[in-house]
Amino acid sequence: MSSATNTTLKPERAGRPAVDPRGAARTGRARPGRSGWVAFILLTAPTLVGLGLFKYIAIGWSFLLSLSDARGTIALGHWVGLENYRRLLSDQAFRSSLVQILLFTVFIVPLTFAASLGLALIVHRIRRGRALFRTTFLIPAAVSYVAASLLWKMSLFNGLPAGIANTIGGWFGAEPVAWLQTTSPPLYWIVLVTLRLWLQVGFYMVLFLAGLQGIPKEVYEAAALDGATGRRLLTRITLPMLRNTSVAVLMLLFIAAFQAFDEFYNLFSSGLSGTGTAPVQTPLVHLYNTAMGSQNYGIGSAGAFVLTALIVGVTLLQGRFTGFGRSGE
Repeated sequence: MSSATNTTLKPERAGRPAVDPRGAARTGRARPGRSGWVAFILLTAPTLVGLGLFKYIAIGWSFLLSLSDARGTIALGHWVGLENYRRLLSDQAFRSSLVQILLFTVFIVPLTFAASLGLALIVHRIRRGRALFRTTFLIPAAVSYVAASLLWKMSLFNGLPAGIANTIGGWFGAEPVAWLQTTSPPLYWIVLVTLRLWLQVGFYMVLFLAGLQGIPKEVYEAAALDGATGRRLLTRITLPMLRNTSVAVLMLLFIAAFQAFDEFYNLFSSGLSGTGTAPVQTPLVHLYNTAMGSQNYGIGSAGAFVLTALIVGVTLLQGRFTGFGRSGE
């Protein structure tokens, strides 16, 4: 009897119901206590405060500045409504910068896309040392645009006979060229394009490599059994399977092209005089000179929202035409 009594379950204490482990598992995870919420708030508060103060409040304040006559001050004062937007869109210099950035985008986006895809196809076929080549081409993506612009301006294309580009040209009997100052023909575009390609091709090559590695080998094997080789494999298998990656890369390239600033500003900046005599200006460079040079923060803020609307519009149009983001794609 004593052994039987010892093996019986003891009743729970009064006021404390029995806890069924299986029932607790069915009801889900236990709710965090007060200490858990305190830890969550302490960990996320610095990020939330930083985003709110330096991003969202700044964006809201900039929008209010775009509706006011803010010259030489960022304090809200005389409200002018949409007058800043009207003056900006009627400014010939701003409209010229929009045309220039559109031409730059139409040229640089397909070139960067083709170079990145071609390089990815070459690296993907390498069996030994693929990681080395991938890292080598990716390193320029970690370089600052400012540092790269100064390197291109002061070393590669400095216009001096001892410059790298002129030295290489001298080997073939070419005369020294002032690359950034020559406007007829516009040789400065060679500097801009080579700089942008060097900085961006490696990054988008890695994106294409990720897409190529996601294509099942069985698809290529089945196509090879049907007699598909070389170009047919590329056009019938590789490119269609890279559709989503290609659309994403195009979208990123368009956004990056419209946001071009660092290389244009640093290549054509000449100290305190800024970029007033630059042969080509992007919208961001024009707005920077308006806000920081002319101290007209109202028009500068209005231009920022106009450019943002343009980027969003182009991105939405591209997504609609390419079907990016649709279910089943």
